[in-house]
Amino acid sequence: MDKKDIYEHLAKIYLDASSKKKKKNKRYHKFFRNSVLLVSALIFGISGFIYLSYRKNRPFASEIALVLLSDAAKINFHFDPAKKEIYSLDLNKQNLTRFNALGFSVKKVNYRDNISLRVEFINSFKEKSEVYFKDIPHKWQDYKINLSDFKSINNWSEMKTLCFIIEEWNTKEKKGVVYIDNVRLLR
Repeated sequence: MDKKDIYEHLAKIYLDASSKKKKKNKRYHKFFRNSVLLVSALIFGISGFIYLSYRKNRPFASEIALVLLSDAAKINFHFDPAKKEIYSLDLNKQNLTRFNALGFSVKKVNYRDNISLRVEFINSFKEKSEVYFKDIPHKWQDYKINLSDFKSINNWSEMKTLCFIIEEWNTKEKKGVVYIDNVRLLR
């Protein structure tokens, strides 16, 4: 064998060896890419399932709403001289004719207390109507009430206030705390 034959033989061995490495690397990259795609698909599928199950447990998640109160409000009542405690929201003569329901979340602090909550709308024409919610729970509970249940209001075009009222004769204890959150008008 002369030098040229040895050189070609070595080049052939080297080139064949490097092409085998490339094939191994390609197989590894293909396996790695497929693994990443599979894991991404699993994560996306699981997160989608969790989101959909979470959304099913939230009854108002798919409705269009005008949020009136996003942070929790605290009604701290103490019926020594007072006979009722009121938390009111100024509606600034808003037109609520396109809305169908009022939604809110509420809870009491003292689980032994028996509290009823009065929800009241007042419009600019001095029409006033209320609805009572009995046995406010100790844990957060969502409530939804149709605006048609506020029977004494005929004109929803200029609404003045929305009030949440706790009255002495609608509680078992003389003092306590009630929280109201996520007050919204629903279409």
